[in-house]
This record gives sequence, structure tokens and C-alpha cells, in this order.
Amino acid sequence: MRTLTLFICGFLGIVATQAQSQQNEQAVMEPIVKLFTGMNKGDSAMVHSAFAKEITMATVTKDKAGNVVVRRENSLAGFLKAIATPRAEPLNEPIWNTKIEVDGNFAQVWTDYAFYIGKKFSHCGVDAFQLVNNGLGWKIIHLADTRRTADCNIPTTVSDQFK
Repeated sequence: MRTLTLFICGFLGIVATQAQSQQNEQAVMEPIVKLFTGMNKGDSAMVHSAFAKEITMATVTKDKAGNVVVRRENSLAGFLKAIATPRAEPLNEPIWNTKIEVDGNFAQVWTDYAFYIGKKFSHCGVDAFQLVNNGLGWKIIHLADTRRTADCNIPTTVSDQFK
């Protein structure tokens, strides 16, 4: 009987831990979902609300000669202006293969993405987010991405949405 009780307590502990982990991961993803929703709607205020006050951003790509180029930003101003600029076609950035890691009030999210303007493919790569929970919820403090136009391996469940 004691063994059964210990087994049940252990099992319930594992289930509770998994449920807490799923809730925490969902909370971590909220500002990322808000970012992509705001981009799609052209809502710069929504995008801005996903980020902390102080942020860094970086893009890793290659120039025409094949040299690695790192473009860094310490402000959202240019990004928010681009989001707020009216356009005929919405911006779409579906993600997949998302990996979330959390340690207390710090989290990181690594995910593959494809970027479309309306139904037209633009580029693909990886988004790497770092987030902090300051007690008022999770906010993005750093966003780095890679960008390429070839070797994208976009799942058909994603690419079929843009045909």
C-alpha cells in the first residue's frame, strides 16, 4: 500500500509539473504571438507592447558576395515605423519547430520561420527570442534572426497556406 501511495504521489507530481511547464511556455509565447499578430495587422502599438523598454535586435544574413553580415539595432523605432507603414498585402510570419527554455524569469525561444508578404514568399530562417518576466508578464528583450531565400525546408502545412 505504501508503494502504491508513493507511486500515485510521484505520478501526480509529474503531472502537476508538466501542467505548470505548459502554462509557463504558453505565457512565454504570448508576446511572440502578439508580435506576429501585430505585424500581420499593421498594428505597431500591438507590436510595441510585446517588447520591453530596452531591447536589442540583430539580423544575420549574407551579402551578394557571400560574406556574413550582422545588422544590429538598439531601438524599435525603425521596426515600428515599418510595421505602421500602410501596405496592400499583410505581413505573415508562420513559425514551426519551436523550442522554449525557461529559467525563473528568463526565457528563450528558438523557432524556424518563413516570411511572406501577402501570399508571396520573401525569406526564411530562424528567430531567436530572449524574454524576461518582470512580474507584469513576459516581454521580449532581444530578437535575433537569420534570413535566407534558399534551403528553407518549409513544411507543406505552412507553404500551402500561401498558395
